[in-house]
Amino acid sequence: MNKTQMVDHVASKTGLTKKAVADVLEAFMNGVMNTVKKGDSVTFTGFGTYKPSKRQARTGRNPQTGATIQIPARTVPVFKAGKAFKEMVK
Repeated sequence: MNKTQMVDHVASKTGLTKKAVADVLEAFMNGVMNTVKKGDSVTFTGFGTYKPSKRQARTGRNPQTGATIQIPARTVPVFKAGKAFKEMVK
């Protein structure tokens, strides 16, 4: 399901306009991304948690040439599904 399909789904379930749903969905995504960018986590009980995770610097290998390269440390976003979500998908 992509963003457009999600907007259509929520609009049909709630009776809201697609424009209103798209605005709410955009605000939700921006809120989650900005919070995780600041280093904090966002938790929805039963659904899951979005949080930043630090990856250490490491040595990698270029698959085409076989040359060794240094991969720098970085922070990446991580989503961990909640218990209710895991049980539903099971």
